[in-house]
Amino acid sequence: MRTKWRIDRRRALGLLGGAALVPVAGARVSAQTLDRVSFQTNWRAQAEHGGYYQAVAAGIYRRYGIECDLRMGGPMENPSQLLLAGRVDMIMSNGFIALNYVRENLPFLTIAAVMQKDPQVLITHQGNGIERFEDMKGRPILVSPEGRVTYWPFLRAKFGFTDDQIRPYTFNLAPFLQDRGAIQQGFLSSEPYAAEQAGARVKVFLIADAGYENYQTTINISRRMVAEKRDLVQRFVDATMEGWTQYMRRQDIEAANRLIMRDNPEMTQDKIDYAIDAMNRHGIVLSGDAERLGIGAMTHDRWERFYATMVAAGVYPPGLAIRNAYSLDFVNRRVGL
Repeated sequence: MRTKWRIDRRRALGLLGGAALVPVAGARVSAQTLDRVSFQTNWRAQAEHGGYYQAVAAGIYRRYGIECDLRMGGPMENPSQLLLAGRVDMIMSNGFIALNYVRENLPFLTIAAVMQKDPQVLITHQGNGIERFEDMKGRPILVSPEGRVTYWPFLRAKFGFTDDQIRPYTFNLAPFLQDRGAIQQGFLSSEPYAAEQAGARVKVFLIADAGYENYQTTINISRRMVAEKRDLVQRFVDATMEGWTQYMRRQDIEAANRLIMRDNPEMTQDKIDYAIDAMNRHGIVLSGDAERLGIGAMTHDRWERFYATMVAAGVYPPGLAIRNAYSLDFVNRRVGL
């Protein structure tokens, strides 16, 4: 597939794997005035997407004059390719993708970061002598192809991990469950839950707490849309952060959860509850800068620290104009606070 920019997943990503309205609280907006925005998530519907579903279910987007076409991701979807091809207005992404835009000179950027902490974890069994990241040095670790080019270089640089520790992770828990000495990657609100449901007693290590400052669940967009539809973009960001504030507070979120389970029949209320608890307990969405600037917060200092860390880890070359990777214009407005 070709557009104005050649779409090549490995090259572009560097990874494997209308009418201006001023929203008024409580105001009703007729269907004729709604601006349509398409937003692509990065995986099947789950609590980690809850704020978007809440903004749809609670009518927040409509109150801001927006008809949100919320599109669920999955194994056959590549959000970045959809964005580059102009088939979707915005996507859910992460800090690496934004830096890759700069490296590849692509006209896209990040405008908000819902998750202040990347929920990537390493998990192991309790009682096997592993109490900290340093204890994992030299031990086999199950890592996915994407993990090898994102968080793994950080762990290698910070804790002395070596590539010969890597074992393939196929998103199957069976090898972990059968080996009490096993260490594997996971997401905070997913693999630990599944392992516990299978009877394992797990210990969870959040890589973000070790200094891995990747922004997750970002909103990525084209520079053209930012330039031509700034008011619409601002309304979308504000409505989204209002939805996330309500969702993390469990403020009338039953309808949003029904939408999640409708879109993803494999999702259950127990999984959703576990995920919300885990995100709140570890400050995934509301911590750090978000506590004073509102959900979605980003800062220059945080981006610069993350970039410097990944340069030191050998992921990026020095000298990238990283401020082209993001804009602070639409966040840090204390929405929800």
